[in-house]
Amino acid sequence: MKLHEYEAKRIFNENGIPIPKGIVTKTKLEDIEGPVVIKAQVLVGGRGKAGGILFADTLNEANSKIESLIGKEVKGEHVESLLIEEKIKILKEYYVGVVVDRNEKNNVVIFSTEGGVDIEEIARTSPEKIIKYPVEAGSEFLPYNARNMLKKAGLSSEEIPKVADIICKVYSAFKKMDGVLAEVNPLVITSEGKILAADAVLNVDDDAYFKHSYMEFEEFKKQEKSEFAYVELDGDIAVIGNGAGLTLASMDVVKEFGGNPACFLDIGGGATREIVKSALLKATARNSVKGAFINILGGITRCDEVSKGIVDVLKEKPELKFAVRMMGTNEKEGREILTKNNVSYENSMEDAAKALTKIINN
Repeated sequence: MKLHEYEAKRIFNENGIPIPKGIVTKTKLEDIEGPVVIKAQVLVGGRGKAGGILFADTLNEANSKIESLIGKEVKGEHVESLLIEEKIKILKEYYVGVVVDRNEKNNVVIFSTEGGVDIEEIARTSPEKIIKYPVEAGSEFLPYNARNMLKKAGLSSEEIPKVADIICKVYSAFKKMDGVLAEVNPLVITSEGKILAADAVLNVDDDAYFKHSYMEFEEFKKQEKSEFAYVELDGDIAVIGNGAGLTLASMDVVKEFGGNPACFLDIGGGATREIVKSALLKATARNSVKGAFINILGGITRCDEVSKGIVDVLKEKPELKFAVRMMGTNEKEGREILTKNNVSYENSMEDAAKALTKIINN
């Protein structure tokens, strides 16, 4: 589960990591103390380049830009709230991260002197500027480990203790929250010599919810209200099935035929027309999603109800491309509904995935 920036910063701050002064708002402000940064709270990278981070020097300018962002979309994500922070004078930018390496079954601490840009871009263009330290299962990440990383990166003896302290605190927060990814990018040194987490990312393990108060997080509240299981991905083909195993297999098939899944969405058993419609609208809400692959094995889920939900969405989004494979309860009736509405279906999920990926990729 991804946390919003303001949520991640609150957790980091509770673990002793300094952050800029800021507030979260959904409305205009009554006052500001000086120049501010206005940051859309959306769970996507690259929001700055997409117009999701704006600057203002006066209250009128800030409110005008707040009004321009609230309710809009940034990279397909609806903006519901904004983080308003003091504008800081940056002298240096660093990258600090911790990630779970599932292949090696350990955590990896990452540092780079090239902060403020995507770590993937640094890895591609300047891999020598990335310092990694794998933390073996059962081992601790200690201050001297952080200091050694910073020595390799070439930091000055004056900066090493301060930055090493932050790295250790990021790792501590990551461990406490059962994180799968933590990032401070950039970690900045200001012109006054302060060290601040100017941006923050924290993704936590969904299965650890029983150990934490996840109800305070926006995305968990949305999941609790949802009638289906949904995981957002970076592709352009929404993948929808009834049952986790079937949906995962559907994603594999889409990938096998050259497609890129935009999400995992399991409508579960017994989904009604309304749930199918709601699921499809959720899965295809982002502008980057070009089509939907729907794979249904009907037991308590009726194929005719699924088809009605598909047709309802098609009326609202006629530009969407669909590939449907359905078998089981009321299969004949479901296929008849699709045929009447010019929605094609296939007898196998391989054929459906192949047909859709061909259309999307062309």
